[in-house]
Amino acid sequence: MTKSEPPILLTPGPLTTSRPTREAMLRDWGSRDEDFIAMNARIRRRLVALAGGEGTHVCVPVQGSGTFAVEATIGTLLPRDGKALVLINGAYGTRITRMCDIMGRAYVTLEMPEDEPPVPEDVARVLNADTGITHVIAVHCETTSGILNPIRELAQTVAAHDRALIIDSMSAFGALPFSLADSPADAIVASANKCLEGVPGMSFAIIREQALEQAEGNAPVLCFDLHDQWRAMEANGQWRFTPPTHVIAALDAALAQHEAEGGIAGREARYRRNCTVLIEGMTEMGFQPYLSANLQAPIIITFLTPSDPNFVFDRFYNLLRDRGIVIYPGKLTQANSFRMGCIGALDESHMRRALDAVRAVMGEMEVSSGAPEATL
Repeated sequence: MTKSEPPILLTPGPLTTSRPTREAMLRDWGSRDEDFIAMNARIRRRLVALAGGEGTHVCVPVQGSGTFAVEATIGTLLPRDGKALVLINGAYGTRITRMCDIMGRAYVTLEMPEDEPPVPEDVARVLNADTGITHVIAVHCETTSGILNPIRELAQTVAAHDRALIIDSMSAFGALPFSLADSPADAIVASANKCLEGVPGMSFAIIREQALEQAEGNAPVLCFDLHDQWRAMEANGQWRFTPPTHVIAALDAALAQHEAEGGIAGREARYRRNCTVLIEGMTEMGFQPYLSANLQAPIIITFLTPSDPNFVFDRFYNLLRDRGIVIYPGKLTQANSFRMGCIGALDESHMRRALDAVRAVMGEMEVSSGAPEATL
């Protein structure tokens, strides 16, 4: 790779973006300009439509990363006298409990190992036993491991028990099938720089309008008050405070490309091809995915660390980076691992280039096999 070539980012975000998306940021925008206001409105409509929430839900954007929007949504929708059931099978579920701690919101947890999804029957059992629970908070695709949680079944279970559901769909929205019509939720939260292939700096919550109307005064802080943000946008189409104008323009361009690719179905198909090529190539070299195939989302793959004594992750990472391939350290508490993403403006040719780089690096490191201890 030459210094002028951008690296291939096999990460959970920020991601490799397309040239049209990057070029959309070359123009400066006035935040009160009518063209910018129209662009905001267009983005909000498109995002609600992607979630299948027309007529029931509204989109409230937030300056900042996806974590900002998750915290803002919880603070706005979970009343101060409410109580959440947080489903945890990875770091992002755990992070939600920290948010609740800091905001002073009551919660209980239902925790599973990182390679096991939440079981709807277990959720039902907890809800039946604790009538004080008002909200359930679930992660759609837990990027700690790459596991796909059964969000439709969880949503239907929560609805059957007359509780509200908040979904962190950061690493799934726009690429994995989802509709609020059959997965009822008060809110689904995501960001621009994941499967929509925008750039970092803006996130959003798609919220049931009735729930948002009832949330006035819940938020513990001004900047993360989504009720106030929504009211302001409905009044004049503008953000309350300085918007990330270039990021919004990039998302507008990215959403147009998303539609041209075939929407969610088209995006999912490309990511699944990427995932298949990457897993097949890595397993040929002996590497073992952490998750079984039925639990693996086509978003990011966790591979167990090879047991070969010559394998040192930092050197592996740096040698790949020198070849233009950027991967991600593991985030598991149960096993040594590293992660390789399937998303971004990439196709299977990029995955094959990454596999060629892995082969070359293994040769340079004199690693005979990618197999972990249990399979050697």
